[in-house]
Amino acid sequence: MKNIVVLVSGGGTNLQALIDAQNRGEITGGKITCVVSSNPDAYALTRAQNNGIATEVIRRKDYDAFEKYDAALTELLKSKNADLIVLAGFMTILGSQVIRAFENRIINIHPALIPSFCGEGFYGLRVHEAALEKGVKVTGATAHFVNEICDGGPIILQKAVAVQNGDTPEVLQKRVMEQAEWQILPKAVALFCEDKIKVTGNTTEITE
Repeated sequence: MKNIVVLVSGGGTNLQALIDAQNRGEITGGKITCVVSSNPDAYALTRAQNNGIATEVIRRKDYDAFEKYDAALTELLKSKNADLIVLAGFMTILGSQVIRAFENRIINIHPALIPSFCGEGFYGLRVHEAALEKGVKVTGATAHFVNEICDGGPIILQKAVAVQNGDTPEVLQKRVMEQAEWQILPKAVALFCEDKIKVTGNTTEITE
């Protein structure tokens, strides 16, 4: 049984999707053992506590240098015996120490079909604003491994979502969450925990 540590910063809707999937028995090879937040007031911590999941808080501003924060987060994750780390709305940049220590063991969910609308500066509503400005007819979400290139790691799963007439960024954001993010993130985690993701270079192969 793999230890899953989820990193959060806000409301924790993707965390809730993971908890719900776990409670439905859809994540058979792993268990969420800890939720780590960059924000002590994040509602995601309450979601974790309501489900009997241990919590930790680590704030970037408590460290005078990014390298010290990077090292502290790495040690925290190691102390939790993390087999898999899931970024579920974690708004603090990961440093190279963490990424190297957990190579191909960090999964992120991005609210667009990478390589569209991704990279530095593309997060939250900004992604959906950019998609609407471009006039795309289809957007979606991508579950991918994290490397040192922003949104540049191997893609695990993607799901398309239609853009509809009259969409606002907020409306589109909600649809992408409900129809894509909350479905493929738990699925990617389940595949990892069942050792069904083979990584070769910057690509993945799903074995069923």
